[in-house]
Amino acid sequence: MEILDLNHVALHVQDVEESCRFYGEILDLPRMARPAFTFPGAWFQIGPVQQLHLIGERTAPVIVEPRGNHFAVRVKSIRAAEADLQDKQVNFSGPKQRPDGMWQIFLRDPDGHVVELTELPD
Repeated sequence: MEILDLNHVALHVQDVEESCRFYGEILDLPRMARPAFTFPGAWFQIGPVQQLHLIGERTAPVIVEPRGNHFAVRVKSIRAAEADLQDKQVNFSGPKQRPDGMWQIFLRDPDGHVVELTELPD
């Protein structure tokens, strides 16, 4: 088997439209067309080939810790991301630098899923 890349991340969400506002307006991800599944959801583009799939009808609480379940997206500038989140009055932690020089910001979506924004070291 030869794995080529990560195609998508899927998150089970309670309120699809509220999650769409977060991923579309806060993280500025472009929304994509989605097949006509029999359950609610939405798809977003992450970079040139990866996607985020939101799947509706979640009823159980999300139990997650930043060092556990999360996904990370790379940003061009961690300082620009920080300023953008501040302008949008979003709660987040960081930026902080890992021992290898990578910068990180952590925030939670409306369901509590942890999203990491990261900038690679120079």
